[in-house]
Amino acid sequence: MSIDGLNWKILKCLQEHARMSNAEIGRRVGISSPAVSERIKKMEDAEIIEGYTTFVSPFKAGYQLKAIVTLRAFMGMLKPFLEKVKTYDEVVNCYRITGNENIVMEVVLKNQKHLESFIDQLITYGETKTQIVLSHVVKHSEVKPLK
Repeated sequence: MSIDGLNWKILKCLQEHARMSNAEIGRRVGISSPAVSERIKKMEDAEIIEGYTTFVSPFKAGYQLKAIVTLRAFMGMLKPFLEKVKTYDEVVNCYRITGNENIVMEVVLKNQKHLESFIDQLITYGETKTQIVLSHVVKHSEVKPLK
């Protein structure tokens, strides 16, 4: 399925506010609410729209630290780690990457002690590097049309 200009306008609305009503989207893009609903359904079926989510502030939820942790897996430990990482509550995003490291994770932690114990769990799988996040510069930026 190709994404035409109208679908991009609908996607922009949904990326700004996923709970925006079809009627409001229709007003903004110039089509009826049923037409918006049909287009959204087609984009969901084509997996262009992967889902809808709520963003929770880790800091307001009680976490004091956010960190980026990279892992360079020991020989033979990458596949076991790829299964294990799915069980860590601290991990909010995890990517398998190219380069010297194999994995980059975004994690939320209660405090420095929590960070220490989390790293202790990881070091059985490989070498880690940790950076503490100071602030968000770009947050949940929308996917835009290709140029």
